[in-house]
Amino acid sequence: MIEQLRKAIPFEEFDYQTLLDSLQGYAFPRKKITSLLRKQEIIRVKKGLYLFGEDRRRSPYCRELLANLIYGPSYISLEYALHYYGLTPERAETITSVTCGRSRHFETPVGCFRYRMIPMSAFCIGIDRVELADGRSFLMAAPEKALSDRVMQERGSGITTRKGMLQYLTDNLRIEPSALQQLDAAGLVIIAAAYRSNRLKLLAGLVKQLQTGQQERNNA
Repeated sequence: MIEQLRKAIPFEEFDYQTLLDSLQGYAFPRKKITSLLRKQEIIRVKKGLYLFGEDRRRSPYCRELLANLIYGPSYISLEYALHYYGLTPERAETITSVTCGRSRHFETPVGCFRYRMIPMSAFCIGIDRVELADGRSFLMAAPEKALSDRVMQERGSGITTRKGMLQYLTDNLRIEPSALQQLDAAGLVIIAAAYRSNRLKLLAGLVKQLQTGQQERNNA
């Protein structure tokens, strides 16, 4: 039975309908699914979403793709995206995403997935599509959006100046000024407007200031 499933399902991640369609030849497909789960030949990530068991996988599964599928609409952002882009040094074990729905947290057999609610006006901008080698893709915040989302999650920070913003970014998030210089200041202005945030306007102004200072040093 598992060999039949492997022939019918090309990817490691699949949903309940795909699983059911692949078992059409069996009289009681739901009982077969229960048996597959009991033997750990497939793993339930959450209701309606599955992976092949470790001994049955042909390739590593994609946690980023799972993050998009577990709860939506959503896309990866915050700490996980910042490390993915090399902006922060600490590896984020929890896959962090933003959503326009309720904030949620999922503990699954393959790790933790956290979703933070942001305003709809800010949700729809700053999204990149990351292509996988097999032709599929997942959604992730662009670097500027991931940083903006993270800054907006910081409560009671009292950041009111560019100097204070720089101190927060370097001390709290451990982002190097040289990495900030690579961001798109104009894109940050657009995100700040979508969030209606003075704090993000400070961030955009800081990035522009760092870029201008570097340009002046290069021309000196």
